[in-house]
Amino acid sequence: MISDKQFQKELQLIITNAIREDIGPGDYSSLACIPKEAKGKAKLLVKADGIIAGIDFAKMIFEHVDKNLIFESILKDGDIVKYGDIAFYISGSSQSILKSERLVLNAMQRMSAIATKTAQYVEKLKGTKTKILDTRKTTPGIRALEKWAVKIGGGVNHRFALYDMIMLKDNHIDFAGGVTQAIEKTKNYLKENNLDLKIIVEARDIDEIKSILKAGGVYRILIDNFNYENTRKAVALIGNQCQTESSGGITLETLKPYANCGVDYISSGALTHSVYNMDLSLKAI
Repeated sequence: MISDKQFQKELQLIITNAIREDIGPGDYSSLACIPKEAKGKAKLLVKADGIIAGIDFAKMIFEHVDKNLIFESILKDGDIVKYGDIAFYISGSSQSILKSERLVLNAMQRMSAIATKTAQYVEKLKGTKTKILDTRKTTPGIRALEKWAVKIGGGVNHRFALYDMIMLKDNHIDFAGGVTQAIEKTKNYLKENNLDLKIIVEARDIDEIKSILKAGGVYRILIDNFNYENTRKAVALIGNQCQTESSGGITLETLKPYANCGVDYISSGALTHSVYNMDLSLKAI
């Protein structure tokens, strides 16, 4: 995974670009009718049940827009919330609060939805050793936010991008001439370029798993689109030689049966690509 320093840089890039996109040369609505010296206060009102996420990010946004704004947090990221809860208060320049409002809401509504869905998956996995992973199936430009929300919901982040972990999937394998060739070429490339990256390889059947194990040097085998019976066979075959991960259309309903096959991880793109924003509102008081 990327370093904390790099992750923070990603967050700042998101804020900078979002402010550029939303405000441009000026928030003319506020400039037109709100005096520059006007002060105000607002609250973040929760209007749905779930897991709140993005409070710390909201604070970053307010500080970016106006360092003189006063942020008073009532809840923290990861808290269980219900309709009517107040997450935080913000006070100071009315113009600055209004400039920040839409970005704060857009980010928190999305992050809270992802955290809530992730928490549901985590709850389903209780009693098993299996952990839920996110994927790269994220909204372009805000991956850092969505992966942060997965962690807040109790999930585990997969690789952040194409540069922090090797994942050889079906197309890589086919273009390389087979799974053995793909692994050997990858190991040679990493050695030649002095790169220390973990290797995950996708397997489409038991024979490919045997080839992967024979090649060696693999951190995790992605058991992709296997049924329950073959997943159990795959886990038994792999044993302690490397980590195991199930993927491929696994839903909340099929999550526990796959976990019961003994895999270390289950990855789900649905954590980030299939959520409905939590209803939140920033209200002046």
